[in-house]
Amino acid sequence: MQFPRLRMRYPVLSSSLIFRIVDIWHRGAAWILGPLLVGTMAVGLAFGGEQASKLNNWVLTAAPYSPLIFMPLGFALLAYLSRRFFPGSQGSGIPQTVAAINTLDTAKNNKLLSLRIAIGKILLTLGGLTIGASIGREGPTVQIGASIMHMFYGRGPFQNAEARRTLILAGGAAGIAAAFNTPLAGIMFAIEELSKRHAFSANSSTLITVIVSGLISLSLLGNYTYFGSTGAELDWRSGVWAILVCGIIGGGAGGLFSQLLISVSSRLPPRLANLLRNRALLFAAVCGLIVALIGIYTNGLVFGTGYQSTRLTLEDSGTLPWYFGIAKLIATLLSSVCGISGGIFAPSLAVGAGIGDNIATLFPNLATHGAIVLLVMAAYLSGVTRAPVTSFIIMMEMTDSHQMLVPLMSASVIASAISKFICPTPLYHKLAERFLPLPARFFKHE
Repeated sequence: MQFPRLRMRYPVLSSSLIFRIVDIWHRGAAWILGPLLVGTMAVGLAFGGEQASKLNNWVLTAAPYSPLIFMPLGFALLAYLSRRFFPGSQGSGIPQTVAAINTLDTAKNNKLLSLRIAIGKILLTLGGLTIGASIGREGPTVQIGASIMHMFYGRGPFQNAEARRTLILAGGAAGIAAAFNTPLAGIMFAIEELSKRHAFSANSSTLITVIVSGLISLSLLGNYTYFGSTGAELDWRSGVWAILVCGIIGGGAGGLFSQLLISVSSRLPPRLANLLRNRALLFAAVCGLIVALIGIYTNGLVFGTGYQSTRLTLEDSGTLPWYFGIAKLIATLLSSVCGISGGIFAPSLAVGAGIGDNIATLFPNLATHGAIVLLVMAAYLSGVTRAPVTSFIIMMEMTDSHQMLVPLMSASVIASAISKFICPTPLYHKLAERFLPLPARFFKHE
């Protein structure tokens, strides 16, 4: 804050008035310019993701077996670029965001959140979608949004740890809201997932960030629902068994995925962990080769986010093969542990849709096909993230299924409880420990 320069230019201004002007300038820049940037980057990533998926489909149509060559090479290249030029951009980005919120150090640290990481996250995520990795753009959008808002930390009134947390929470919430066009889910994600260890205050600044970034998405993409609109209904009084079955199976599968991802990421025997660390690019190439093999076997269904397959089964306009759910789960697991950038939200919803399709086939009288798929999608996502409120709200907003509120809520809560038995530690918070200084790792888990 250049008080002397302002005083020389405007000698009538008092120090207190200058301070207020500078304070207003910094707050305005953070809470207006920041959300504009978050919304613009989220929309850009969404548009780029669609083009990347189209390019991948075109290549698969022209050369169905080409993934056996370019996917191992692509996975290794993306892992190298992430480690060499954009360290901190690996994975979904949500663990880095959680670690940045939970760290005790008040110094501005750009190792987890920065403009460089945000740019790298966009480029590497688009690269992963182009080659067909089973990843999503929603987790990366959280880290991108948090990185943009983190740029304002250390300026003007944003000097302490509480201000930093507020900026990061607002950026992460805005990222989810803009990525899915789900403003309520963005707020709940910040409350339920990003601020597990800190009291969350839904103040006007956070709401402004979500609203402005959401408006950018609406103005550029229009008022849309991610998966369209579904007319599925389920009376919770007569559909108790459907809710129980979907909640238990979806939550169990989600908990299993989380436990496997945690085990491969941080619980391998020391020798094996050191081997994979020293041969990281080879490991990424092997993961890419296995995903390519699965993709060829499934006619490309497991490549990318799984959006088209999920939407078709939600609309009852297409059928999924019985193996889609498990194949997508394995492809997502391999894409998540190999060191490339990419999220698990959209692929998790696709896995849930596949498992839901299986349940609807095995138990045709349990409920309508659409209702079962919706319930399992919410349950599986809740099992993976252990964020039941975010899960049922995000499903409700993405499918315009407000009539399913109570069943979705019930299945998500059941799924979270089942998942806790299988995977006691929440996925993102366990993965975040790798990015925390040693003393902070001994925080008590929720």
